[in-house]
Amino acid sequence: MGNSESNRGMNRREVLVAMAATAGAFALPTQARAAEVSREVAVTRTALGGAAYDPKVYSAHEWQTVRALVDYIIPKDDRSGSATDAAVPEFMDTMLHLEPGMRVAHRGGLAWLDHEMRRRFQKDFVTASDAERRAVLDDVAFPRKAKTELSHGVAWFSSFRDFTASGFFTSEIGVNDLGYQGNTPVAEWTGCTAEAYRKLGV
Repeated sequence: MGNSESNRGMNRREVLVAMAATAGAFALPTQARAAEVSREVAVTRTALGGAAYDPKVYSAHEWQTVRALVDYIIPKDDRSGSATDAAVPEFMDTMLHLEPGMRVAHRGGLAWLDHEMRRRFQKDFVTASDAERRAVLDDVAFPRKAKTELSHGVAWFSSFRDFTASGFFTSEIGVNDLGYQGNTPVAEWTGCTAEAYRKLGV
């Protein structure tokens, strides 16, 4: 699975170096690049015909972690499928394969997450309970409420959440969720609907 780099974990020193060097955040792809990669992922998924995807960059443990984490960010609901249904983990792995500069901070953050989980609960993210996972995620998901000592984790999680959204909303499931109609001609523009105004509070 993947290359030799992806098959070894990051030790504590490597985690701290990666997080310190990047302040936890990592650069995200442009919308056009994300859409391009999502199309590539869709082609790959079709070609696999239901067979399991083999990550190019992620280790087996990172792959499990990412698959669990993205569904906390975009779970399945009555409107659409989850992030894993939309092949967001495959999108992330493909993007990291094509953009090596994203790897250190991104994977360093995954290692930080496990380190924080072990510090609190003596378990990594994958083996922790739902309540234990949420306890850590709640502490990094809201920047304005987060403790200063978690700033690197907060920055990383914000990047990870945006990365998840990039993959989801450029996938077929995400595009359908948005109700995007593409280049559909409009005979007459009558402005926003009353429902849209109510949602915006104006």
